[in-house]
Amino acid sequence: MKLPLRSLLRPFAAGLMCAVWPLLAASSMQGAQDDAPSVQGRWVVTNEHGEVLYKDQPKFEFQFARLIYSENPSFSRGWRFGAQRWTTDSPAAEIHLSQGIRRLTRLFTAPEGTAVALEDENLFDHPVIYAVEVGGWDLSQKEAARLREYLDRGGTLIVDDFHGSYEWAGFMESLSRVFPDRPVIDIPDDDPIFHVLYDLNDRPQIPGLGSVYRGVTYEQDGYRPHWRGVYDDSNRLAVIINFNMDMGDAWENADNPDYPQPLTGIAYRFAINYLLYAMSH
Repeated sequence: MKLPLRSLLRPFAAGLMCAVWPLLAASSMQGAQDDAPSVQGRWVVTNEHGEVLYKDQPKFEFQFARLIYSENPSFSRGWRFGAQRWTTDSPAAEIHLSQGIRRLTRLFTAPEGTAVALEDENLFDHPVIYAVEVGGWDLSQKEAARLREYLDRGGTLIVDDFHGSYEWAGFMESLSRVFPDRPVIDIPDDDPIFHVLYDLNDRPQIPGLGSVYRGVTYEQDGYRPHWRGVYDDSNRLAVIINFNMDMGDAWENADNPDYPQPLTGIAYRFAINYLLYAMSH
């Protein structure tokens, strides 16, 4: 059950705050997929945050949930420390973003994120899941069916940080297993997701830090940003696609003086709009 938007917002300082996030009811899938990654004991190592264990913290009303997925062997593995692609920008991106959610909303938000695999029983405890570098994901039919169930039951998937025609093809290869019957379309300018709280009429390309250092905003042949999506039968955006941009880097580098602050601010506004939209639609 989704809450009406007016029940999610109230005045606070110069902005608005959102209400408690309703959790999805779940029924667990029997039998784990043999070749699927496992979240049990999963940890990542970073210079800034040290060793971080991904685990659910159910005492909080909301926790940022990163999707663990199987990888396409045609793509190189993660970006540092031998990590996998799904860990890119972790855990700094979700730690910084969670701080922003705590400041800008009424959600009792966990200070650290978690990670969830599609076969995990707690998948449906998370109204929103975030998948990064999805140009290199490779969902099996079982994973695709599980993700379709999650989305059909009201969950929202946000994908981010993939660029150019080659990675788009890799992304669509798996997404077509999830939605063989639904098109991916450009989100119209008047869609509520761009106006649910912040009016995001100006939507610049959000670059990764590496692109900033190179003096450009794009990677590969992804010169123009695209906000695309997959709608369900109720005209709800079930999949929010950030293509040719890197929201996660903007969140991760919120305290980095080398990253342009205006772009970090816009990336946070997008995140808050996405969360409010998922809660109210």
